[in-house]
Amino acid sequence: MIKGWLLWMLLARLTGSPVLSALVVLGALWLLDRATVGVLPRPMRALARWRRASQLQRTLHTNPHDRRARAELADLYVGWGRHAAAVEVLKPNLEAGDEDVATLYLLGVAYLGSGDKARGELLLDEAEKLDARYQMGAIDLERGRHRLARGDFPGAIEALGRLREARPGTVEGRVLLARALDRAGRDADGALMREEAWREYTAAPSFQRRRERLWAWRARPSRPLLYGGALVVGLVLVGTVLTRLTPSETEYYQPDGTYAWEDDGE
Repeated sequence: MIKGWLLWMLLARLTGSPVLSALVVLGALWLLDRATVGVLPRPMRALARWRRASQLQRTLHTNPHDRRARAELADLYVGWGRHAAAVEVLKPNLEAGDEDVATLYLLGVAYLGSGDKARGELLLDEAEKLDARYQMGAIDLERGRHRLARGDFPGAIEALGRLREARPGTVEGRVLLARALDRAGRDADGALMREEAWREYTAAPSFQRRRERLWAWRARPSRPLLYGGALVVGLVLVGTVLTRLTPSETEYYQPDGTYAWEDDGE
């Protein structure tokens, strides 16, 4: 944010138009995000999900026993980080007898996110009994992510190591594993894992690279900085060109007190 503010001030000074400069900065930041990490929200997608959540809430208000609506709404809540709300929405499904792998997995993730380690791990264990390779290692990915967050580094290394075997091309899993290795004091292994993550990213097909781009940049953070530096230089050059193409007031103003476009004879 600070860099964006400074860039806007610089462009506003060069171009003389704060509004134009703000539009240029916003457009440049959006392009940079799309070309690199892709963390900025997509307004239309966010709006569609918000509208869907509202529809599901109305459905459950009318029919609280709609289990499919509960599962879908809980999934949206987990995606937004509202894990406690997801637990409250999905728990009635389990109590009603839904013990399929999808329900156990989603509720386990919701419990882990809400801070209930015991119930979360237990539900993931039950989901693993039904399908150990569910969504190509999704169970171990969630185990590893939450164990890493709460400081259980050996447990995270164990889970993420299994994920690496179940999902050979995963970039996210390797970056998380590198973090766990670093924090367990195995810095050299962590560095090797980050290099492996970057190699997997560069060798992956385009659709997978789009999905894992953020994790690839986390494996090699210098890349976004290089893009950002190049963008700043480019914007400064554009601002300089615009300044030279836009004549200043002093170029129009003449020594006799008139402007160049004024006709003294009329």
